[in-house]
Amino acid sequence: MNEEKIREVLSGVKHPAINCSLIELGIVKDIKLEGNEVKVTMAFPFPNIPIKDQLIKSVKDPLEKMNLNVEVKTVVMNKEELQNFLKKEEENWIGMK
Repeated sequence: MNEEKIREVLSGVKHPAINCSLIELGIVKDIKLEGNEVKVTMAFPFPNIPIKDQLIKSVKDPLEKMNLNVEVKTVVMNKEELQNFLKKEEENWIGMK
């Protein structure tokens, strides 16, 4: 198991309202693997987003199925990350289904 494999698995995790993966949107910001423990930093566009728990679960579930212990740290996007997120959101918005 390596970080590249984890990134590959997480590249399939899509945002429920935007036709992009959480990696493409910059929400999955950092991945660190130590043994069978993976630490994922998730950056959200603003604090207290309504689907925060849903997004965290969508990242944790596939990794836990790979028998990894997952720790998620959440942060708020910086200005540049937010601009990139908003641009991708505008280009790929599909709405909640």
